[in-house]
Amino acid sequence: MEQLYEIYLQHPVITTDNRQVEPGALFFALKGSTFNGNHFAASALEAGCSYAIVDEAAYAVQGDSRYILVDDVLTTLQQLAAWHRRQLSIPVLQITGTNGKTTTKELVSAVLSRRFRTLFTQGNLNNHIGVPLTLLRIRPEHEMAVIETGANHPGEIAFLCRIVEADFGLITNVGRAHLEGFGSFDGVKRTKGELYDDLALRHKTIFLNAFDDDLRQMAEERGACLMGGASSLQVVPYVEGRVEDCSSLLVIQWRENDHSPWHRVQTHLVGAYNVANLRAAITVGLYFGVPAADIDEALASYVPTNSRSEFRDTGRNRLIVDAYNANPSSMQAALTNFGMMDVPRKMVILGDMRELGADSLSEHCRLIRQLAADGMKKVWLVGGEFQRALDEVSVGQADAPLAEADTEWRCFADVAEVKAALEEMPLRDYTILIKGSNGTKLYQLPEML
Repeated sequence: MEQLYEIYLQHPVITTDNRQVEPGALFFALKGSTFNGNHFAASALEAGCSYAIVDEAAYAVQGDSRYILVDDVLTTLQQLAAWHRRQLSIPVLQITGTNGKTTTKELVSAVLSRRFRTLFTQGNLNNHIGVPLTLLRIRPEHEMAVIETGANHPGEIAFLCRIVEADFGLITNVGRAHLEGFGSFDGVKRTKGELYDDLALRHKTIFLNAFDDDLRQMAEERGACLMGGASSLQVVPYVEGRVEDCSSLLVIQWRENDHSPWHRVQTHLVGAYNVANLRAAITVGLYFGVPAADIDEALASYVPTNSRSEFRDTGRNRLIVDAYNANPSSMQAALTNFGMMDVPRKMVILGDMRELGADSLSEHCRLIRQLAADGMKKVWLVGGEFQRALDEVSVGQADAPLAEADTEWRCFADVAEVKAALEEMPLRDYTILIKGSNGTKLYQLPEML
């Protein structure tokens, strides 16, 4: 590993795709369920890579020193990233959580970048491959690093913690997501709490939303003392923040303490649920000495992308596009916020929530009943899970809220059926919440709305 690290220092650009090669890069021949990166090692070298790291001897050309044969390419990539991390002296913040971790990561990074040269996770490259690739992008000029980590099975956060070795940690929240992998909500809490476990073991610091009962309990169980004093897990509580207006784009107020003046920030985000994410970014910024005025400017300038809490006025409709991911807790938050918005002609287009396992039917049924109770007048549901739930809720309940004549309920097998319906009868002058798991592909709809 020491020899490989010396090669990396001379060629500090990593690629795993032979079609995306920078001259002098290192090609790591990763394998997947449908591909074998070893097949592409030669073409990567031909395209300009300096070395190809492979794990099948048949692809390591005898006498060609550009091939580096290892036992397992993925393990080598992870070990190289961990080795690199141990050479760094800059503060590293690790972020995880059920909902909002990518938005929080981007807000925190926007704030820190006002004062520091900050390296942060691109997109949602937050898994066992993305995290090592992110760490290996850290250069001598960087002064801070913000690393997002995700998981859908127990033990995954703990594994990533051993690579990241964070100085600071932040859990956005814990909710009912990936239940198929975690087994239960308690399984979610244990897995996300693996970040607290790691930081407590190494006597590091967390940024804590102490108003979140689950997070506060999780921190206290791991030795955190919220009132100060000696503790194995040091705590920096979030600053105070509150919603001023969420009727369209979110406006928040925040202050550092009871004696500080209130700040007012007009954001480009939608949803009161984003206040906790904003408070996290403010808290981290203040801790590292970013001036309050710079924090306000960073938050006001941040524009969400990739179908995450985006507000779009298309000239035909007003859209709230939150179609990157969905689970029961994030659906609940999105619908609650949508209910608070004082706008005419509301409509929802909701896609299946994936990876809920045995809880899938009950969670989709619960959501349908909530929509009915809230009096939503135009509801389009997309996917087989919603169809099963709609059938379940409707059976033998002729007098149930679903039978109200002035509520339109439509269910579509997939996004293609929705697009066909929109082509036949376009929608105009609606405010539409679009939310579903990424696999439902609802992100394809805004261009037609």
